[in-house]
Amino acid sequence: MKSNKTGKQVAAYGMLVSLAFIFSYIEAVIPIPIPVPGVKLGLANLVTIVGLYTVGVKGTVAVSLIRIVLVGCTFGNLFSMVYGLAGGALSLLLMILFRRTKWFSQVGISIIGGIGHNVGQLTVAALVTETAGVFYYLPFLLVAGTVAGAVIGLLGGLVTERIRKYVGKSMP
Repeated sequence: MKSNKTGKQVAAYGMLVSLAFIFSYIEAVIPIPIPVPGVKLGLANLVTIVGLYTVGVKGTVAVSLIRIVLVGCTFGNLFSMVYGLAGGALSLLLMILFRRTKWFSQVGISIIGGIGHNVGQLTVAALVTETAGVFYYLPFLLVAGTVAGAVIGLLGGLVTERIRKYVGKSMP
């Protein structure tokens, strides 16, 4: 028989995957009218930043990977999945590394993640198109990643605080 802690972990991860999937769906059906390709608020990253501060690195990596694959299969295609994996992997790696330094707040970590996501996707775009011309968008995407990361980081901080208040510091 599985322990109660394992059951709580499965429930927490399932909830996080579901929320990230729903947020991705919302972004897919309500595009932001900005003339720069690829700019999104990154609502699903709210789950990533909250996950890093509540369930830890391993759980957050698993949730992010599952979310990107599910969203790619449901709302996109193989290319969108590759872009999502590249952006998500670089974003998550940078957030994990910079969080360990303890130099940045949750908002700062989220901004780093937003910027990392855009850089990861641009790098894949440059490889796919075999041109560095896509980096023309980098300044715009750096601004967008900073703004979106700040908004998501602020929201993530509020959500993390509420989770800790009502669930306790000992998350699964």
